[in-house]
Amino acid sequence: MNRQVARTADRTIASRQLAALLPADVRARPGYRSLAEAVRTLILDGRIALHVRLPAERELAEAVGASRATVTGAYDLLRESGYVRSRRGAGTWTELPDGHGPVGAHALVGAGGHDADGGTGIDLAIAAMGAPEGALADALAQAALQLPEAARTPGYHPYGLPDLRTAVAERFTRRGLPTRPEQILVTSGAQHAFTLVTALLCQAGDRVVTENPTYANALDALRRARLRTAPIAVSDTGWDMEIAESTLHQTVPRLAYVIPDFHNPTGALMPEEQRLRLLAATRRTGTWLVVDETMAEIALDVPAPAPLASLAPRGGTDHVVTIGSLSKTHWGGLRVGWVRAAAKMITELTAARVSADMTGSVLDQLVALHLLAGMDRTLPARLDLLRDRRAALTDSLRQHTPGWSWRIPPGGLSLWVDLGEPVSSALAERAAAAGVHITRGARFGVDPGTFEHRLRIPYTLPADRLDEAVRRLAAAFHDGVPLRSPVDRPHWVA
Repeated sequence: MNRQVARTADRTIASRQLAALLPADVRARPGYRSLAEAVRTLILDGRIALHVRLPAERELAEAVGASRATVTGAYDLLRESGYVRSRRGAGTWTELPDGHGPVGAHALVGAGGHDADGGTGIDLAIAAMGAPEGALADALAQAALQLPEAARTPGYHPYGLPDLRTAVAERFTRRGLPTRPEQILVTSGAQHAFTLVTALLCQAGDRVVTENPTYANALDALRRARLRTAPIAVSDTGWDMEIAESTLHQTVPRLAYVIPDFHNPTGALMPEEQRLRLLAATRRTGTWLVVDETMAEIALDVPAPAPLASLAPRGGTDHVVTIGSLSKTHWGGLRVGWVRAAAKMITELTAARVSADMTGSVLDQLVALHLLAGMDRTLPARLDLLRDRRAALTDSLRQHTPGWSWRIPPGGLSLWVDLGEPVSSALAERAAAAGVHITRGARFGVDPGTFEHRLRIPYTLPADRLDEAVRRLAAAFHDGVPLRSPVDRPHWVA
């Protein structure tokens, strides 16, 4: 066993874990080429880390309902293209071909903040800003004054600090949705909130409706929970509500997950009339409606929208669950989010939460309490900064990539850029080698191979970094070597 294998001998992915990560169509009809492409995509996206041992061929064949020859063929293709290596007696391990860099979560952990030439890398995989320094320092100082009193208690608050629950409830009320503190559960971010909600409401095999494209980490959570997804298309012009209503009627899903406020990744804002239709349609089908509000207050060109649930008739919000966090408005390093739902559901969610992590950080919640209190003072300056950076990004794109197209979103944190040809994955790989880490469009798609013509480009970095990133992307796009769609790569032809 070589040194690399020895260092990572305890890093394995079980056959059932890998099967749960595969797209539904691959699980339904596994072929060796589609299986290899799916595993390759998981490696590039960082959903399977590097130097991890894959399941034995027989075990994976049983987990996906394929023949062993199918898995053998897939592993052979992955070996030939450099995405795995095998050693007799040691198994098959993930890696990347020479000259390729990881894209997605692994890039964030493994890139080390440096590009291939030793300079500072540019991270466009995360659509979030750094913390508001002055406001964060003030909140920390105020939290420090409260910490000694809090430290005299055991520190376990499964529902969240009472004062923070009250503050979140009051903000919902001011935004037009009357809310009581007992309707709030404080979580470790919106992603934690989403996984808690889906775990409580859904069982493996249940049908879930999502927008397409949608937030990539939400899709990952649904796949890991082994839920079946049915897509509702969201284009540059928004939602097709007739198709959405038809999909809900035909599939009668257990849950629908939507981002109506400055949708991630398109930036679209759902009109009030469509919100009313969505509320009515999910109520008719008995579908839980999970509304992701993480972007709701990043309103750049329009007033911040009222909570979707505020449009429901009196007593008509019991099927609506709203999640949010401070990650986009303030700082992703402050792991504070929340769920707003009926009080009975909050109790059930809290019981489920205790089995996983007991409680959240008291210090983080104290800081969040003061940031929320000063949000109306600090957020306008943050939004002004985002408007300036959005303008800087669009100027750079017009100068360096005149063939690309996009719509200016009325809010949110990124552009959904059309490259004009299906080369997003190949471009993301080439850009990573040049020190720009960006998420390929297919990561946001419910079905594999979709949105290969798209890139999500955040405008959250300073203008000079955005301009340098666009320069590198343009150079990668126009470097004289044709980019190929992943379905057109020679090593996938058999």
